[in-house]
Amino acid sequence: MTSPASQPVYDRIGVTYAHYRKPDPRVGRQIHRALGPACPVLNVGAGTGSYEPPGRCVGVEPSTVMLAGRPAGSAPVGRGLAEALPFRDGIFNAAMAVLTVHHWTDPVAGFAEMRRVTRGPIVVLSWDAEVFARFWLIRDYLPEVAAAERSLMTVHAIAGLLAPCRVQVVPVPHDCTDGFSAAYWRRPEMYLNADVQQAISNLALLDQTVVRRMTENLARDLSSGAWQRRNQALLERDELDCGYRLVVADPS
Repeated sequence: MTSPASQPVYDRIGVTYAHYRKPDPRVGRQIHRALGPACPVLNVGAGTGSYEPPGRCVGVEPSTVMLAGRPAGSAPVGRGLAEALPFRDGIFNAAMAVLTVHHWTDPVAGFAEMRRVTRGPIVVLSWDAEVFARFWLIRDYLPEVAAAERSLMTVHAIAGLLAPCRVQVVPVPHDCTDGFSAAYWRRPEMYLNADVQQAISNLALLDQTVVRRMTENLARDLSSGAWQRRNQALLERDELDCGYRLVVADPS
């Protein structure tokens, strides 16, 4: 029997994911532009199918919870790991990996596998941890997240493994429908919701004592107006660079 510690991460924390992590069309357009018209496309760490180009995608995902959350009509997907893709060399004309690399056991092996099975562009959505650390939620309430992310593969390292490549800023809209870590930068009250927290992996996997402290401190600052005074300028913005980056490796 598989122990909880050895289960795929989202078998443990993915229960509310499908409800709060709905693909944002603006982020989707940027990903689809980078993929171009390629077919078939491999989605590594496919989750519930966010951002898959319809009708031309195949997914690989280790979590049964995430597989169960895929809507009817989603692309075909099987259980598998980035580090051991069950496909022959060069079978795909493009590949994508969306906010998943930080969950891979061996990112170097995972990218080598993506290179092996793909003869076209490889598109990876990740984030620059240094920029993300300046996001108000992390800066003012969760410095532990910034400390933990020092051990993750950086977006610069990803770009190095996929070179030659381009790195694009992915701005976060103020009404982003995909509830990833910085999605609610202009809706701070959302971070008080336990179900929202559960759908954000760096909160769901954090020591919950720390998360409760964040929740209490943020609630207090919203009630007193301290948050609004510190972040008044944000309330006039439509989008924000929170550090999310699209790494695009075009075929050589």
